[in-house]
Amino acid sequence: MNGRVRKGDHLSKAPLCRLTPKGALLSNSYEQTSDLELARQARAEDESAFAEIVRRYSPRVFHVAHRFFRDRGQAEEAAQETFLKAFAQLKSFAGRGSMEGWLTRIATNTCLNMLRSASRRPELITPDLTEDETDWLEKVSDSSERLDAEQQVIAADLAERLLETLPAEDRLALMMIDGEGASVNEVAAATGWSESKVKVRAFRARKKAREALEKLIGKKYRA
Repeated sequence: MNGRVRKGDHLSKAPLCRLTPKGALLSNSYEQTSDLELARQARAEDESAFAEIVRRYSPRVFHVAHRFFRDRGQAEEAAQETFLKAFAQLKSFAGRGSMEGWLTRIATNTCLNMLRSASRRPELITPDLTEDETDWLEKVSDSSERLDAEQQVIAADLAERLLETLPAEDRLALMMIDGEGASVNEVAAATGWSESKVKVRAFRARKKAREALEKLIGKKYRA
């Protein structure tokens, strides 16, 4: 096989299927090729060129997907869908920005669309706090001491529950800015939003998260 595929074949799926569990490809003959040249060759239906793009950027794409989906299978599905879309949109990559930034934006929008289309879940009804979560809230509110390992796990689970109450766009803004320390400019670049929209999303997400937490606490102490 010469690395090229016929028109009508499933061009975008073949490179993904050739990834090993650790993300290494069967062939690395394109390792020194620039991203722009890889895109040009992939547009010419060179399967191996697109496979190299996948090899280089699958960790980044999976990281983006994992912001949205805790379940690894869902994150992998989102990453796969991202590369399928990237293959279809290769002609739009002109090299004016980085390949990583271009794929990050596609991944972000893909995940947002997947969450929107998964509107099978009704408006989330937040369950009552567990005893451990109540103890954690009382400890962090009454003390400046560092949390131990078990309390950090409880805190992470509670934070995830709060995030799940937010719309996908608000959750993303909060996770990137407050969770990962990204700047407003970096979030705007990753999502294609204006900086003012990023600020509004983050402000609204913090407000909704506080309201969700107050609802949880209120349920516990009204019981």
